[in-house]
Amino acid sequence: MYYCYQSSPVGKLLLAGDAKGLRMLDFQGGPHATQPKPGWREDRKPFREVIVQLQQYFAGKRREFDAPLSPEGTPFQLQVWRALRGIPYGETLSYGELARRIRKPGAARAVGAANGDNPIAIIVPCHRVIGADGSLTGYGGGLGIKQKLLELERGEHSLF
Repeated sequence: MYYCYQSSPVGKLLLAGDAKGLRMLDFQGGPHATQPKPGWREDRKPFREVIVQLQQYFAGKRREFDAPLSPEGTPFQLQVWRALRGIPYGETLSYGELARRIRKPGAARAVGAANGDNPIAIIVPCHRVIGADGSLTGYGGGLGIKQKLLELERGEHSLF
């Protein structure tokens, strides 16, 4: 497993992955920041394309990511994370709507839990999921970062 740190307009990010693709994009500013595991090797080279795509995103010049991803999770989590990638740039939807999209209409809470366990923030856009009443709900990077990402996607400002 390789890793590197990347600065961004929303704080320091930890990128981690292997030959299959990016496995983790974690915010490093909070109390629950993931730390590299023993045996991980620090190397920026495997993340060059991801870093370029993130810079383009933060500059308002990229709407979709196409870097290879390799998240690890349960079959249900993987299903939710695939559905998150189907939420168009600049749009939001509720946990209930996401549950309906994966054909599990009674699973809004389970969808919320899977959303919270998303290991690849920003690229797998869990920030686009909001409460049924339109309110911002929890986000691993904090609600302030969630708000900034949504504003960026609405064209309200560039983060660079």
